[in-house]
Amino acid sequence: MRGETLALKDVSLRIGLGEHVAILGPNGCGKSTLIKAITRECYPLFREGSSVRIMGRDRWNVFELRQMLGIVSSDLMTSCTREVTGRDIALSGFFASIGIWPHQHVTPEMHRKAEEALAMLEVSHLADRFTDEMSSGEARRVLLARALVHEPHALILDEPSTALDLFAQHELRLIFRKLAQAGIGLVMVTHHLSDLIPEIDRVVLIDHGCIVADGPKKEILVAQRLSELFGLPLDLTERDGYYNLW
Repeated sequence: MRGETLALKDVSLRIGLGEHVAILGPNGCGKSTLIKAITRECYPLFREGSSVRIMGRDRWNVFELRQMLGIVSSDLMTSCTREVTGRDIALSGFFASIGIWPHQHVTPEMHRKAEEALAMLEVSHLADRFTDEMSSGEARRVLLARALVHEPHALILDEPSTALDLFAQHELRLIFRKLAQAGIGLVMVTHHLSDLIPEIDRVVLIDHGCIVADGPKKEILVAQRLSELFGLPLDLTERDGYYNLW
């Protein structure tokens, strides 16, 4: 609920492990609320016959769940407000925190996995650098390392290219392609069509809290349908598996 308004209405959605899915829609349509329902940051109103099941279960320890779903979002970016190094950001993925706190016990195995995740994303050189000394693109890649340290079943990407310049967007998409090809499922929430990498083969459209379309990318991404979704006449182009709106 947002005030007296339902953020999501009569939503029925099933995403299989290993699927690469984009959830697309205008600002305020309910995309991020749907992701927060998946990650248990918010809970739906109870209605008879309704449920949210994740990997076959409807009851989870939230911290256990978040270790199985790697999460990268703009909300996490805004949480990086204190002096935290890239290494500690990556390590904090084991504790669902931002940075490491005195009560948290970091094992040698955790250190090893954090270093591996930073190396995979080619940001090992940022391990001892504070986040406020990083560019937006560098910080986003360190946050992605945080999401990968516990080898999640899927990555939840909420508006992943927000505040990134063109070069950083390009680099991030190459990383997403590498992860998708390695078998990690991607669930990407965005209103930027250019965020969709070629490996994403299913698109879900949301408008005013409702799923208005769900299917194969080539069937869903058509100019007329997207013009109706965003409320203005649009032209659609595709090149090398990437789509853009004009």
